[in-house]
Amino acid sequence: MDVPLLDILACPVCKGGLQRLHASDELLCRVDRLAYPVRDGIPVMLPDEARRLASDDPVLVAGR
Repeated sequence: MDVPLLDILACPVCKGGLQRLHASDELLCRVDRLAYPVRDGIPVMLPDEARRLASDDPVLVAGR
């Protein structure tokens, strides 16, 4: 997935920005604590497909 695409994508829940998690191949919304999967280079921007993160998840804590 290229950087210009990431610049225009937004969380479908809060419309906020996303951060790329290279280790897990996901797009992270810190506000909603959701990690959207990227499959075969295509972001799956469906809230039902997103992984919900606990407030103390290492991914959220590391980026503060």
